Amino acid sequence: MDCSDRCFVVVFFAIHLCFLALSAQCRPFEYSSYPLISQISASPSPAPEAAIASQPPSPQISVFSVLSYGAVGDGVADDTQAFKAAWDAACQAGDPAILLVPRHYTFMIQSTIFTGPCNNKLAFQIEGSIVPPDGPDSWPKNYSKRQWLVFYRINGMSMQGGGVIDGRGEKWWDLPCKPHRGINGTTLPGPCDSPVAIRFFWSSNVTVQGLKIKNSPQFHFRFDSCHDVHIDSLYVKSPAGSPNTDGIHVENSNDVRIYNSVISNGDDCVSIGAGTYNVDIRNITCGPSHGISIGSLGIKNSRACVSNITVTDSVIKHSDNGVRIKTWQGGFGSVSKVTFKNIHMDTVRNPIIVDQYYCSNKVCPNQTSAVYVTDVSYTNIKGTYDVRSPPMHLACSDTVPCTNLTLYDVELFPAQGQKILDPFCWNAYGDIKTLTVPPVFCLMEGFPLSLPDNDVDRC
Repeated sequence: MDCSDRCFVVVFFAIHLCFLALSAQCRPFEYSSYPLISQISASPSPAPEAAIASQPPSPQISVFSVLSYGAVGDGVADDTQAFKAAWDAACQAGDPAILLVPRHYTFMIQSTIFTGPCNNKLAFQIEGSIVPPDGPDSWPKNYSKRQWLVFYRINGMSMQGGGVIDGRGEKWWDLPCKPHRGINGTTLPGPCDSPVAIRFFWSSNVTVQGLKIKNSPQFHFRFDSCHDVHIDSLYVKSPAGSPNTDGIHVENSNDVRIYNSVISNGDDCVSIGAGTYNVDIRNITCGPSHGISIGSLGIKNSRACVSNITVTDSVIKHSDNGVRIKTWQGGFGSVSKVTFKNIHMDTVRNPIIVDQYYCSNKVCPNQTSAVYVTDVSYTNIKGTYDVRSPPMHLACSDTVPCTNLTLYDVELFPAQGQKILDPFCWNAYGDIKTLTVPPVFCLMEGFPLSLPDNDVDRC
């Protein structure tokens, strides 16, 4: 971090302390002349003259409140144009800027794309509440129903604050096409597009921190083709029965860090899609949910490459799955160099699962090619499992076996009763470094004699 970056951080946090003192109708201004900043930033004792001479001037930070651009904030009026105008002004400012969504207001915004790159370091500071139109019938017909707020080609932005993003997903979840609406999990005819709440696309150096987001119609956050993403202290919540409401989905992205967050929803807490590598997930409290998943991969005979994924120091509770790798039959590519470590399971179905027969519509034909799963380690995975499913389920492809699956210090006990279920394995090869509970006798030692070269793509 260079000196200008340090100055920006110091001034920014000083600004955050002053937000409560701002009037509701605040206008763009520069905090470099604001008297409280000089008090907060003052050195406790005079610095040597030489040190003073070597310091560059503090960066000027401009604040752009959406209220200054015509936003009403009553939750009913359409504030889309005010947000777009504030974004354009903040994005084009030469100095570091803050786009302020002030507290005590609720802003209704239509489906919108915020486009970069910007001329500065931009903070999207959410202190109030943001909501979309209330359900599919209120959504304008000429607007996309697949996305709500999109940030495109952004470099160097932070989204943060103590406010709330409410996706108002209830009416979307009740569309006839949703899986829970038909008999035995089937779907019914009808329109099905539902918006992702927040999507970053072709962006880099992005930070999302401290926000609360709830009740998205579909995924809460989605990162597509992004680089250098840092997510920290995020709070995501939607009902356990809400369909396809993944907390954070990452696809075709790299160098992603997801830390210190609490996620409960109706699908995966975190899902890793194709083309993703170098992801570090740490200190996540997940559940109720469908767990933390790599996949699904290989849909419609597609190629999927995922590598260098680490999930550590986390808790998964009351979820349908724990740590999961799921692939469709007929795909190709590989999943490799995956680490699951120091994870506590609390009443979880399938705490450890590899499912290479994933099928969301229950009528998938058998196919020979498969995504190759290799170099996956499970270390210090402990806790309790829901006895409706075995504690370990390693169902690998008939033709492309999983290889180098490593178990170390795995202890999983039934959450109810005393009966310990046996793990399930199919065409799975690996190594058991320590005694496990329950014992995994079904994991084959070593390496298969051969792999079908025509069906294995090692990416």
